[in-house]
Amino acid sequence: MFEAIMDEEERGQVGIGTLIVFIAMVLVAAIAAGVLINTAGFLQTQAEATGEESTSQVSDRLQVVSQSGNVTASQTIDNLTFVVAQSPGAGAIDLQQVTIELIGQQGQQVLDAGNSGDVTISNIRGVSNDVLTDSSDRAKYELDYNSATGGTDLQEGQRLSVTFTTSSGASTALEIRVPTTLTAEDSSVRL
Repeated sequence: MFEAIMDEEERGQVGIGTLIVFIAMVLVAAIAAGVLINTAGFLQTQAEATGEESTSQVSDRLQVVSQSGNVTASQTIDNLTFVVAQSPGAGAIDLQQVTIELIGQQGQQVLDAGNSGDVTISNIRGVSNDVLTDSSDRAKYELDYNSATGGTDLQEGQRLSVTFTTSSGASTALEIRVPTTLTAEDSSVRL
């Protein structure tokens, strides 16, 4: 069954050939393992970034605490005021990076809170540098509706859709309804 190898030189050559094939297989396996580990690390980093981005798009929203309007002498509303806070679970929100979209009978208007002369940001409680960092922080957006829409006020009974979108893409939408009766005694009305 086994042949006896009498020539010692042939026996050594068979062993060296096997050793070379073994070393080549180990090198190929090591290179393949390195490529797999590198790819796995890249995919893990990309998955973490995608997860963080998705989470911030869902949770980094503004919560509107209250909304009111300034009543003019002609019983219309020319200015809107929104008190905002972080929604539960939100990270830091830069109030300057928020866009405000208005959709009503006058059409659609998109305002950049940080660069629009029609929007004023006031800090009410706990806000520094126009950034909400805690759930107890409160800030106020004052919107000159008359100027933003080209000289049109909100009339009695009108509706207005307002959407606040943060820099992460999270949005908060609300519907404003002007009361059907505004009187001259009203200086401000809750919407």
